[in-house]
Amino acid sequence: MYRIFIVEDDEIIAGLLKRHLESWGYEVDCAEDFGHVLTEFVKKDPQMVLLDLKLPFYNGFHWCEEIRRISQVPILFLSSASDNMNMVMAMSRGADDFVAKPFDPDVLVAKVQALLRRSYAFGKAAGILERDGVILNIAGSSLSFGGKVADLTRNELRILQILLEHGGKVVSRDAIMTKLWENDSFVDDNTLTVNVTRLRKKLEGMGLEGFIVTKKGMGYMIP
Repeated sequence: MYRIFIVEDDEIIAGLLKRHLESWGYEVDCAEDFGHVLTEFVKKDPQMVLLDLKLPFYNGFHWCEEIRRISQVPILFLSSASDNMNMVMAMSRGADDFVAKPFDPDVLVAKVQALLRRSYAFGKAAGILERDGVILNIAGSSLSFGGKVADLTRNELRILQILLEHGGKVVSRDAIMTKLWENDSFVDDNTLTVNVTRLRKKLEGMGLEGFIVTKKGMGYMIP
């Protein structure tokens, strides 16, 4: 089931969209805090965003750019300001499509379905994990924190993914090596140590010193 995140400050329109999309089998969340849309986006971890152009605090262009910094999730703009310049600006900021208000709900659903098919043709949804402002973009193999973005190797991504998925708990070295083995590449105890050391240096460069904690004789954890 795909999860759709609606960023629309008109409660009537947002409610209508939510009910109509849910009737088609989608899971739908509506933004509540328009001053912190990116924070809600990370918590909801949707597979698609419906984004209004005119919003309180910051407009849709701003939030489109913010989302694009950490995710390639499809973004569909909804706006009554449907002149060509707004459409061009939306696309240049990373939007995937633009629908002018007023619109037929069934036409919108058709656009949503088409965009989801194109975006997830291989059945792989973009996932995001977040902890204390640190955002791991699984599909994009990148880590974001404090405005900084770092690309991750395949092993670095898998190490951070399993540690974040078990946030606050110790993950044994054997469990991590098993995760890395899914790459079909040989990983021994020394290889894991080298990967963790390199990852820690990358994290320190982003201001995340001590993000990964070693529990001697047990494994690693993100507290």
